Amino acid sequence: MFVAKEIFFVKGVGVHRAKLTSFEWALRDAGIASYNLVRVSSIFPPYCKIISASKGIEKLHHGSVVFAVIAESSTDEPNRLIVSSIGCAIPKDRSKFGYLSEHHVYGQTEKEAGDFAEDLAAEMLATTLGIEFDPDKNYDERKGEWKLKDEIVTTRNITQSAIGSKQKIWTTTIAAAILVP
Repeated sequence: MFVAKEIFFVKGVGVHRAKLTSFEWALRDAGIASYNLVRVSSIFPPYCKIISASKGIEKLHHGSVVFAVIAESSTDEPNRLIVSSIGCAIPKDRSKFGYLSEHHVYGQTEKEAGDFAEDLAAEMLATTLGIEFDPDKNYDERKGEWKLKDEIVTTRNITQSAIGSKQKIWTTTIAAAILVP
């Protein structure tokens, strides 16, 4: 059984005439192109520690099978705003699992998409804990944390936006949470 002990977050953007190659360039920009990525659903493991991308990449080996939560957006439309975001919600009680959310959309700013991805993750966590959730009432802007009953939840996001190339070639953005054994 594999349960990640550590996690790190990366983002990237790629541009190329072929959609697949623009995705590859986005992976390279994010520093994760040399791994066999397996997309997984969105659970933040209990007791999992967030580490920097540089420390996380040091722990992986080229060609390794690596589990990841990935948000991806692509366009070949000139000047179209695309964005990919991963939101993260971690419960106060670290023995419980948290949530990661993937959000990929057109036309939102990085801030809008990042905030929305955090809201999604916080909502999923709240409903798992049996807590009613209202993003307008449960967030403490001053402290930068969610108040859900007795649970104080911390959230974060990593978000990448780009504007579609004027040359009508593919632009791809990714945001990813990489699980480290």
